[in-house]
Amino acid sequence: MSPLPDQYLSPLDNRYFAAVAPIGEHLSEAALNRARVKVEIEWLIQLTDLRMFGTEPLSAEQQQALRQVVADFDQRAIDELAEIEAVTKHDVKAVEYYVRARLDELGLNSIAELTHFGCTSEDINNTAYAITIRDAIEQVWLPAATALVDQIGALAVAERAQPMLSLTHGQPATPTTLGKELAVVAHRLRRQLRRIESQEYLGKWAGATGNFAAHLVSSPETDWESVAEQFTGRLGLVWNPLTTQIESHDWQAELYGAIGHFNRILHNFCSDVWLYIMRGVFKQIPAPGATGSSTMPHKINPIRFENAESNLEMSCAVLDSLAQTLVTSRMQRDLTDSSSQRNIGVGFGHSLLAISNVAKGLDALAVNSDRLAEELDGNWEVLAEAIQTVIRAEKVAGRSSIDDPYAVLKELTRGHSVGRDELIAFVDGLDISDAAKQQLRELTPASYTGRSNELIDRLR
Repeated sequence: MSPLPDQYLSPLDNRYFAAVAPIGEHLSEAALNRARVKVEIEWLIQLTDLRMFGTEPLSAEQQQALRQVVADFDQRAIDELAEIEAVTKHDVKAVEYYVRARLDELGLNSIAELTHFGCTSEDINNTAYAITIRDAIEQVWLPAATALVDQIGALAVAERAQPMLSLTHGQPATPTTLGKELAVVAHRLRRQLRRIESQEYLGKWAGATGNFAAHLVSSPETDWESVAEQFTGRLGLVWNPLTTQIESHDWQAELYGAIGHFNRILHNFCSDVWLYIMRGVFKQIPAPGATGSSTMPHKINPIRFENAESNLEMSCAVLDSLAQTLVTSRMQRDLTDSSSQRNIGVGFGHSLLAISNVAKGLDALAVNSDRLAEELDGNWEVLAEAIQTVIRAEKVAGRSSIDDPYAVLKELTRGHSVGRDELIAFVDGLDISDAAKQQLRELTPASYTGRSNELIDRLR
């Protein structure tokens, strides 16, 4: 037998726990049970507020005492629930018994039978999951993601005028600015954040197969649909009126798709930053005491971005699987969603870890302006586009007789480098106006960046 004590399987619960712990506040088993208790208690309070079956509304003190059960949910509560579930073999039934025990302690046994009244387990589960997912997004994931995008945006503004050689298909191309390229990433990510911020969190509250059957038998005169809509609103959710036993999970698939899209854009960014580092666009700032290689002392590896890529891929794998699985259910109910949803925190956790890595990685970078200038000065042939375009304009204006300007520049530049002096000599020999020649003589790769600088102002 191994001398090792019991070990966690997931690196999120071990090596990377410090970076993802805030997600556990919302998407752990304990957090799910706390949310289940909250839903059961709020339902009790709503039923008594409505004076159902002759009950009287609970006093403010009684309501506060019940809500304190949720606020005080701690390790003792976790352990007690585990003991109850060991007997019931049913997690939601264990929550019901846990709440009943609290009612007994508070002298509220007279309303004990309203606990879980008219509910199927999925009424509790779907609303509890919606609460925990919403809170995880709004309180943890979105602030971290927004801070990272703001960090990228700030770097874009700071480097808005820094000219840089573009590479299309890996080959030298029309120059840009480093800031504009960063702004493209920030712009893409912010679009996804806006989608995530506007996400609806739906809740189902309609009994065993979504038809209020037991509700109507117990109280035919009650407008149970209005009660359900009011209750889900009380939980901060949007009521889904048409469901089977389960809420259909379409909103979850939409959310996971949007987060997955964010992940993939960020993954693309990590890959580009890795290439920028390799190319010398960015220099890495050494961390005191850190080791880059076990055998090569000179190395500073871009590990933050490599780790982020891996974690973004893991996040997408989990979220994609959830989005695919959760939107299907056999007839009115099966249990495939039950096991799947227990991995929501894993998908969010890997994304949060990647976001943390990218933010730290960016903090350890410095722009290598000398290298950028060297690249530009070594690729004057990128001005071929500008020259042939000016010739075209000159010919249309009747100031040139050159046929097929593109072919003329292709002959000069395709497949080999052209220096400044060679290009100027070429321009001087062109059949174009003196004004056009002067404009082209003054052009350099570093100044041929179009409106890259101004486009930064489009970043919102």
